[in-house]
Amino acid sequence: MNTLTIATRASNLALWQAYHIQDRIEKEFPEITVKLNKITSVGDKILDKPLALIGGKGHFTKELEDEMLAGNADMAVHSLKDVPTYIPEGLELVAITTRQDQSDVFLSHTFKNLDALPKGSVVGTTSLRRRMQLLQVRPDLKVKDLRGNVNTRLKKLAEGQYDAIILAYIGLHRLDLLKDIPFTQKLPLTMMIPPMGQASLGIEIVSSNDKVRKIANFLNDKATFLTTKLERDFVAQIGAGCSAPVAVNATIQKDHVHIESMIGYPDGTHIMQRSLSALKSDSSNLGNALAELMINEGALELLKNAEKIAFKDEMPQRL
Repeated sequence: MNTLTIATRASNLALWQAYHIQDRIEKEFPEITVKLNKITSVGDKILDKPLALIGGKGHFTKELEDEMLAGNADMAVHSLKDVPTYIPEGLELVAITTRQDQSDVFLSHTFKNLDALPKGSVVGTTSLRRRMQLLQVRPDLKVKDLRGNVNTRLKKLAEGQYDAIILAYIGLHRLDLLKDIPFTQKLPLTMMIPPMGQASLGIEIVSSNDKVRKIANFLNDKATFLTTKLERDFVAQIGAGCSAPVAVNATIQKDHVHIESMIGYPDGTHIMQRSLSALKSDSSNLGNALAELMINEGALELLKNAEKIAFKDEMPQRL
């Protein structure tokens, strides 16, 4: 093949990711020209409602998958955290790029760090996972919903609509936007456990295209593929939708793999946090095992109740 077409969302961050993959492919396979098929997804169009109320993160991937199934793209580049655990028939998630910094970051124009926020301060985030973990340590804060692309969110912060906001560090780093924020603080992973797949890119292809599969395999990082697979196994097994606060993170430490998860109510109460470890050679089922452990301890009922209250009036306010 002489030309490869990548389907990508049209947001600034998604385009950065697609151009990054384009550059890597063209350097490794100089005989191939990579083109981008830029798509504005439903998730990028509807900015006045939380994702859970418009169908979840699948709205960031569906149109890209439709383009591949229609023959208009050979590959899609996704933020892995946005990719549902269900992949449509005929498509396959074949490669995961090396995971980078998974941290969430505190941003403010007024306050130096999270501890400096006065009681009752307004913090912006749409993520129920972040909301749960933030209110667990600072139940005195007020959380308001925050939608829009990265630049829109930063503009709302600069306008004073929020005392602080919390975003993923990696996106701001990739777009070189951190320098414009007076006060930033990386939140430790011990306090703010990431979501499934954060800081990795997922490469999805048409299953029957062996030539594209070969190219995609070049992009794959085996260690990241393993850890993110365990995270995705956990989420699939526990049946967690995006209207439930769920954090899960797998790491490799020498010859051991460790996975931990936290679930709970969006208001930071009823927290269940568990972890498991295994030898790397015996870790392939670790995500499912952690899910089963938590299910046996009542996780499904907890998540059911969390979803019921996720967007009631006492939960995140929408601006």
